[in-house]
Amino acid sequence: MGKGDKRTKKGKRTIGSNGVTRAQKPAAKVILVKPKKKAAPKKAASPKKEVVAKKPAAKKAPAKKATAKK
Repeated sequence: MGKGDKRTKKGKRTIGSNGVTRAQKPAAKVILVKPKKKAAPKKAASPKKEVVAKKPAAKKAPAKKATAKK
């Protein structure tokens, strides 16, 4: 029953382990409380609008650049 005995508190201190004989204190439990969100007021169901695909506008030809005279 000395420093090398794993079953005693003295032996566990020497070895540097914790166990049944030398259990650590349980950590305090931290409880987080999430704030409740306010319920959003429900909107009246509105009929969906029909989406009409528009044709893309025709692209214009790029303007010609004036050349500098020499």
